[in-house]
Amino acid sequence: MFELIKKAIKINTLKLITIAFVFYISCAFIIYFIEPDNFKNPFIGLWWVMTTVTTVGYGDYSPVTYVGKIFGIFLYLTGIGLIGIILGKIVDSFTLYRRLKEEGKLSYNGNDHYVIIGWSTKARKTLDEILQNNAADRDVVLIDQLDKTPFEHNNFYFIQGDPTSYEILDKANVLRSNSVVIFSPEEEDEVSADGKSLLIASSIESYGMEHDKDIYTIVEMIRDDDVRMFNHVKIDEFIPSNDAFSFLMAKSMQHHGSSQLFMQLLSKRFGDDLWMVKPDPTWKTFRDAFNGLRDRGANLISANNDLSIIRRLDEEIPVDTSLYIICNKETYHLIQQAW
Repeated sequence: MFELIKKAIKINTLKLITIAFVFYISCAFIIYFIEPDNFKNPFIGLWWVMTTVTTVGYGDYSPVTYVGKIFGIFLYLTGIGLIGIILGKIVDSFTLYRRLKEEGKLSYNGNDHYVIIGWSTKARKTLDEILQNNAADRDVVLIDQLDKTPFEHNNFYFIQGDPTSYEILDKANVLRSNSVVIFSPEEEDEVSADGKSLLIASSIESYGMEHDKDIYTIVEMIRDDDVRMFNHVKIDEFIPSNDAFSFLMAKSMQHHGSSQLFMQLLSKRFGDDLWMVKPDPTWKTFRDAFNGLRDRGANLISANNDLSIIRRLDEEIPVDTSLYIICNKETYHLIQQAW
């Protein structure tokens, strides 16, 4: 018996479940043939078998003959042990899945998600901000060469590996992502960090071109002078790592209290915030957009990255224009639902 159990443990889960299924069906027919008056059909036999091996034991059906009871003892010794092994393998499968997920070995199959490349203090703060105020409830996928996931959240996934590898980009499903953000490594000098970001950005561009897909890429740059090195690489946005703090300090010195305004626009934790919407199809000019958004409680401040929109209200809205507005979350959702 013990040798049989040891061999059963070594069988893969799918094969073991198949064997168990055949075994329980066979037992159902056997008890039906042994006591046809007591077990009216094989289904009732199967009901008794399953309530027996799962130790539920309702007692609505049970063997009454000596042969039937001996067969019941055989079922106790074999069937209960078999289902115990199956349950153990299922638990082991969940444990294995969790371990592989923590180690970043599993592929991500979702879409319209955010991809973060490079784990750092800034990446952690960015992740906290996204997950805390995730209006679209999008998942976030991290690509890094860490040994295990640095963060636990239902909407967070970790892919372990080299972000310049097409195989790793495939596992992160980058082609179907909303955007990819590349963070500079903290442990390297400025030149090496920007050089590594350039290499990763070039790999992503090449990967997208190979699949005829435009991947929206945002890159953190430590040295502003290095932006010119990216002229041959299609980067959608550059975020200066060091200059942003200096610019914010300068604005605060010139206009007292302005830092609070910038912090409110940068984080969704404070009341009104900056949002992006697509124009209503009925709007022809920016004035139509301005008035329509104002009536719903939102301020139009920019068309794409053009802040001079207030002086061009009578111009027609170009195709594929993105409008940036300031309002609270409730107003934003109402606008999204309206068109």
